[in-house]
Amino acid sequence: MPLSANPPVAADLMIHARWIAREAHALLEQHAVVVANGRIVDILPVHQARERYAPAETMELDEHLLIPGLINLHTHAAMSLLRGVADDMPLMQWLETRIWPLEAALLSPRFIAEGTELACAEMLKGGVTCFNDMYFFPDVAATAAANIGMRAVLGITVLEFPSAYASDAADYLDKGLAAREIWREHPLVRFCLAPHAPYSVSDASFERIQTLAAQLELPIHLHIHETADEIRRHLEEHGCRPLHRLDRLGLLGPQLIGVHAVHLLEDEIATLARNNCNIAHCPASNLKLGSGFAPIAELLEQGVNVGLGTDSAASNNRLDMLAETRLASLLAKGASGDARCLPAWQALDMATINSARALGMEAEIGSIAIGKRADLVAVRMDALELSPCFDPVSHLVYAAGREDVSHVWVEGRCRILDKMLLHSETSSLKSSARLWQNRISAYLKPDAD
Repeated sequence: MPLSANPPVAADLMIHARWIAREAHALLEQHAVVVANGRIVDILPVHQARERYAPAETMELDEHLLIPGLINLHTHAAMSLLRGVADDMPLMQWLETRIWPLEAALLSPRFIAEGTELACAEMLKGGVTCFNDMYFFPDVAATAAANIGMRAVLGITVLEFPSAYASDAADYLDKGLAAREIWREHPLVRFCLAPHAPYSVSDASFERIQTLAAQLELPIHLHIHETADEIRRHLEEHGCRPLHRLDRLGLLGPQLIGVHAVHLLEDEIATLARNNCNIAHCPASNLKLGSGFAPIAELLEQGVNVGLGTDSAASNNRLDMLAETRLASLLAKGASGDARCLPAWQALDMATINSARALGMEAEIGSIAIGKRADLVAVRMDALELSPCFDPVSHLVYAAGREDVSHVWVEGRCRILDKMLLHSETSSLKSSARLWQNRISAYLKPDAD
């Protein structure tokens, strides 16, 4: 019986795209993605889709590549308000002389709310549909992300020293767990455990974190081996390298998301691989802070799952995941001396399905597949500077930019329409940023040197 003899099936949304970057590196042409109740229910040729479905809305994207929503595997979203306040400094000077003093003076629920909303808007406009955050007041950040309609994994940050948010490690954990309980049923919000780093978290705290991770099945998200100086200090204080200490404490495993991982020995790469750990690679931040070059080719060769993150706008200074894919690929080629290292599709994987896997969310997001959440991004490929286009995925990584992102959907709901941000007022975001700029400027003084 011909398809037209059957009544059309209702759907919420149908997206007709010139190209679709589907899972397993399959590039489809002139296909449609059909969405109902926030999930992808079908992927099929356009002519079949028109016969089979009666969507409430149809989007014709004749010159676009449709990709999975990008996932920022590591950031500190609210620090968007600190963009540019501590440039051209190495990590520990950056932290100790600028970032930590400013946080001590400024940190508040309002700072988190307005900084996170600003970051979410920037990320959405660049095709990021989900971010993994590590900062303070995660309950406030959850509200900001949910209000703008973005998927977020909020870190239950743990430090040994006090802040405006919590008094000690136990207080950080208790408050973070309470926030998680409040948000447990929200479809866009999840939580992870986020001990800051081995140099700022004690053995006792790490032991409690490991117990909670096992009990609650939560990822553990922390900075690791970011700088040579960090490792030197850790050797002086603990008599071993940070990764060895984490291994001894039982933190290594598929739940671990190690951020940066710049300075690794061969046996440490093997240890990460053996324990099925995940790495959040932040190439722009690593370069800007002078931290070094992460051994990405070696990690991939050993089978370590590597995702991509931006780090904060205070150390990058962009929350631009398309820029990170390009930089990651180029750095891997240059460092390895092999132009075949980290090709375009694999770089896109790092920004999508690899990051979803690190978060334990690969069954829900990270690729365009039937049954998954409809987190989707359309990138227009017909700009003058992108012409001609022979391979849209190669173009996405090596030629296109976030300015070419035209549409973004989260859970099937449009958040960016023809480059315009929906559900948030750009003018109010700019006004808020200007107010914070005036306040922060009062705390900034020229460096003594």
